[in-house]
Amino acid sequence: MKKNETQIADFVLLGLSTDFQPFLFGIFMLIYLFTLTGNTIIILIVSLYSHLHTPMYLFLRSLSLTEMLYTTVTVPRMLRDFLHKDKKISRISCAAQFYFFCCLGASECFILAFMAYDRYVAICHPLHYMTKMTKNKCLYITLGSWLAGLVLPLANIIMVFGLPFCNSNIIDHFFCDILQVINLVCAEVPPSTFVVIKSYILIYTFLVIPLPFMLILLSYIRIFISVVKISSATGRNKAFSTCGSHLTSVSLFFGSATITYLRTESINTYGGPKVWSLFFLVFVPMLNPLIYSLRNNEFKKALQKLGHTAFSG
Repeated sequence: MKKNETQIADFVLLGLSTDFQPFLFGIFMLIYLFTLTGNTIIILIVSLYSHLHTPMYLFLRSLSLTEMLYTTVTVPRMLRDFLHKDKKISRISCAAQFYFFCCLGASECFILAFMAYDRYVAICHPLHYMTKMTKNKCLYITLGSWLAGLVLPLANIIMVFGLPFCNSNIIDHFFCDILQVINLVCAEVPPSTFVVIKSYILIYTFLVIPLPFMLILLSYIRIFISVVKISSATGRNKAFSTCGSHLTSVSLFFGSATITYLRTESINTYGGPKVWSLFFLVFVPMLNPLIYSLRNNEFKKALQKLGHTAFSG
């Protein structure tokens, strides 16, 4: 680093827009509250009713908890910035935000992959389902997903935020995205250092996005092959109906995340990655409670029972 270059201690998050800040605050506050409420209801219902203590619903409860925390890492800060002119964020806070964003995002990818595996075992190996997918195994799988999420991003954070920043302190995003932050590193950093960092980011990205997605894809290929062999149309529809909610959730999450990090001209034209980030950071956690509850009769009955108990009590 050159002597006349000053290291950056604070960053500035530009956010979404400089116009209509109070209006945007109101909209995203409602979305955030709806997300917290919807996912809290799922957690309560699965926890309270023992007949829902099956792998499918236990994984759903873990997914809801992960998404509540996931959206809480970024949205409250975004809401705060809508109402404040000072949008500075300290280097440590920026690193912490990105770390937990990576942790919870990776955990969600792993949980979605295991939910696909659960559907594969239930449909393709129904006679062995109770022995292969026990409550204890679900617990270990969930804890393993969270532990992997906690460990894998550590090298990213240490390597990137351990570098000197001096090019600028402006992050054109509403949260500390690593692809924005790495562009602010001082030009004097050796190219070999960038090669090492980008190589690890590539390995990390493969482990938490393409690998879980390939496992999901493989599970559904096996499911499709098994279902088409079922002679009864009713049986086929019932088998596919148990996968519909999960497939919708996977499509929304992985689809929007993939689009966000494809740096093409068309994406930049329509608002850039920070606008596309809203889909998997804000809208998918809001929609998932609706996706999983509206298409599930057992869950709807439990929700009605909970509502009746709450109002009668």
